[in-house]
Amino acid sequence: MASLLKASSNVFRSEKLPFLSRSKTRQGVVPKKVTFRSVPVALSLSTSTGTIEHDPISNSPDIAIPILVNGCTGKMGKSVIQAADSAGLHVVPVSFDAEKNSGQTVELCGKKILVHGPSDRERILASVFQEYPNLIVVDYTVPAAVNDNAELYGKVGVPFVMGTTGGDRDQLYKTVEESKVYAVISPQMGKQVVAFLAAMEIMAEQFPGAFSGYSLQVMESHQAGKLDTSGTAKAIISCFQKLG
Repeated sequence: MASLLKASSNVFRSEKLPFLSRSKTRQGVVPKKVTFRSVPVALSLSTSTGTIEHDPISNSPDIAIPILVNGCTGKMGKSVIQAADSAGLHVVPVSFDAEKNSGQTVELCGKKILVHGPSDRERILASVFQEYPNLIVVDYTVPAAVNDNAELYGKVGVPFVMGTTGGDRDQLYKTVEESKVYAVISPQMGKQVVAFLAAMEIMAEQFPGAFSGYSLQVMESHQAGKLDTSGTAKAIISCFQKLG
């Protein structure tokens, strides 16, 4: 059966937290007829990057978990490859990208990664998956490729991590649920941010309309080369809408 981990929707939500229950809060439920003063509230969320040290699992391709990183010509794709290599994972020297990048060779961490375009990706992926049965695909491509790529992974049967934001998210979840693959889908891969989003969703469900009458805003800064609207910001805004 397929297993879909849609962070932050299913993260930290296996049990209802007693201290968030309306019936058990010391202050009680906010009365419906309360007039709030309109005060702008701004949320600033930023993440920092640094060098992460890993204990290598193994440098042997026969033991290390094989991963195929799609979008290796981009900043995130390259960062994932470098992090995976330092962690001792086996980076498969194959990647999928736009047709204009087909045939290129990207050199990273002492490896030469051959880039393939969309035309022959199904055949190539099936071949790689046959060679590496425990393969995991990590996707950091572009929003326009999200749904087509997910359908490809489901068709071939390879589990994947979708780090790319954008696309039709409802269709993306449906594709995964109808396939027989495991998938991790999240607008943000930082564990602290995932935990924060989970807490926001719990609060939005437990206290709908609690901030009615207030103005809530999301301000985010990110790299200049980011191509799509922040998935993290979208998730926070969704919670704000439920909160009032």
